[in-house]
Amino acid sequence: MEKLHYKITIDAPREKVWEVLWGDPSYTQWTTPFSPSSNVVNPETSMPETDWKKGSKILFTDGSGSGMVAKISDNIPNEYMSFTHLGEIKDGVEDLTSEKVKDWAGAKENYRLKDLGGKTELEVDVDTAAEYAEMFKGMWPKALDKVKELSEH
Repeated sequence: MEKLHYKITIDAPREKVWEVLWGDPSYTQWTTPFSPSSNVVNPETSMPETDWKKGSKILFTDGSGSGMVAKISDNIPNEYMSFTHLGEIKDGVEDLTSEKVKDWAGAKENYRLKDLGGKTELEVDVDTAAEYAEMFKGMWPKALDKVKELSEH
């Protein structure tokens, strides 16, 4: 497992950055570097929504029925969000037990927002399988630049 770390300063208050990160429609806008049809889906309703509450299961999808299965490990509004990845979804079917999934299940994705007197420092820490590290190293900076753009306008 490889740990990736990103940090960006945004000229907007934490509340605005938080809303961009987890609000609708901005979530689908800043996550386009990962997939042009990126979305979150509530597994209970199969609807593109989530309650973003600690303990909730969430599906990060690519618009074609594939993506990641995760749990919201923590949510401190305007301050901290943490996901634990549990498995993947492919063609609408969840996989939480295959050997491929077991290699990276438990990976974390953490977001920290720090107040800098009206500006916000956003830090993102991501655990990833080594085989995906280079791909994510190209995607994450683009995604965070989009968070900055959306938050500052």
